[in-house]
Amino acid sequence: MTFKTPKLIASLFILASMFILNAENKKNILLIPVDDLNDWIGVLGGHPQAKTPNMDALASRGTLFTNAHCQSPVCNPSRASMMTSLYPETSGIYFLSPPIKSSPISMKNPLLTTRFQNEGYYVAGAGKIMHGKENYVHIPNYAGSNGKFGPIPKKKIAPFPGNKLWDWGVFPEKDQDMPDFKTAAWGVNKLAEKYDKPFFLATGFFRPHVPQYAPRKWFDMHPLETLELPKIKPDDLANVPQYGINLTRLKHVAPTHEWVIKNDQWKPLVQSYLACVSFVDDQIGKVVKALENSPYKDNTYIVLYSDHGFHLGEKERWAKRSLWKDGARVPLIIVGPGIKAGQVCNKPVQLLDIYPTLLELTGHQADSKLEGNSLVPLLKNPQAEWLNMARTSFGPNNYAIISEQFRYIHYNDGSEEFYDHKKDPEEWNNQINNPEYASIIKKLKLAAPTKFHPILGKTSTGHKAFSASEKLK
Repeated sequence: MTFKTPKLIASLFILASMFILNAENKKNILLIPVDDLNDWIGVLGGHPQAKTPNMDALASRGTLFTNAHCQSPVCNPSRASMMTSLYPETSGIYFLSPPIKSSPISMKNPLLTTRFQNEGYYVAGAGKIMHGKENYVHIPNYAGSNGKFGPIPKKKIAPFPGNKLWDWGVFPEKDQDMPDFKTAAWGVNKLAEKYDKPFFLATGFFRPHVPQYAPRKWFDMHPLETLELPKIKPDDLANVPQYGINLTRLKHVAPTHEWVIKNDQWKPLVQSYLACVSFVDDQIGKVVKALENSPYKDNTYIVLYSDHGFHLGEKERWAKRSLWKDGARVPLIIVGPGIKAGQVCNKPVQLLDIYPTLLELTGHQADSKLEGNSLVPLLKNPQAEWLNMARTSFGPNNYAIISEQFRYIHYNDGSEEFYDHKKDPEEWNNQINNPEYASIIKKLKLAAPTKFHPILGKTSTGHKAFSASEKLK
């Protein structure tokens, strides 16, 4: 028997070359989730003194979505929804518990990270990408949290006597002691490695989530004597339904607005939040710069987003867990090959749109079971026709529907709110009973969910707040 060795070697060489070429042509992904980041970044204008040069620069290189929203204004359900591209109303994951595996509907389909691993990607991450232990379960090659919300001082810095995570002030001494610094360093090192397959890397940052600690230099960037407080309206809650007030206050662990004012902590809290945002912006800048200095700079999509917003006194409210703009609106920036620089899109989009968007951008087959919509048409043309609306919920039948100009909120007791962002960007004037908006409200209601999965899990703050609100309706 005669072996045609030269031809065999040539064939193997061609196959190997095709594999290498295919790997090079496949686009990489760099995911940058940030915890509790609202619109207080320069390009979104949420606070006039926000200093975020790295996120601003990143936005100038691609598409900034100014009207992006989470699916739930709290960590676990928001991150679960993003990774599954399923609404909380579909999965039953509305609050801080349970894990995704407790939702049979969520487990029917591969999560975002699993799907890309199945597509042949090297998938890895560090920091907060999903909620708590979910990172170890659903993030392949997970490198750890690098210290989660730590380090924690022996005694609280701020005078608030409640939950130990609700603290703020200058701590620790060095950036190097912060978990986010370590996560950024991990990202920089991973981007310096060589890969024989496309990669999906995720660097998840904990700040500005409480405790709002950062070293001194970041606080010095935002001196108290020149600090501006958020705009508020003294009687802002006068036309808010009582159910909406209860849902955002009962059984919550954040300080009340009354406590903040009485203890003269509004400016220190705003300062600490801005300091944490500036600190995490610096960490993001390191990772993005590492990508720019790598061989992958022209072949990688960057997606930066937050899991939900954050109140700092607006509507006399602190923290998240609200259906208003401050609780649900998030930064979303997408940069990469084929995406024009400097684009701004005002269409209503959602975090669960990220999964189908990345599938299309990387040339993978779409999945009809995903409830999000690919944003590729808007990446090509930010002014393209877009008939979709965004939706946020906090418990069954508590939801907000957001269009390009309006926000409609429905509560489980039947009460409602409606805001015209063109005339009232701060959502100070509830126009639900204004007949001029009747047809618009009717149209937004058509996008409301019609089925609500029973609540899964129990005992979290969200479960307690929902139950307490239900008892008083």
